[in-house]
Amino acid sequence: ERFIKTAWTDEGEIMGVRAKEGVFGDAPVEGVQFHPESFLTKQGPQMLANFLGVK
Repeated sequence: ERFIKTAWTDEGEIMGVRAKEGVFGDAPVEGVQFHPESFLTKQGPQMLANFLGVK
């Protein structure tokens, strides 16, 4: 496998992945399931802050 699962729902649906080292050269590559309307939810801003590493 070229990717590591980094986030998932309680139902097991994959919501985030990270490319294993060397898959895309030296650049780290992350991917997340994102829908702009999630910012309309109570947890939307916290989700983005978590991804960006903002406390």
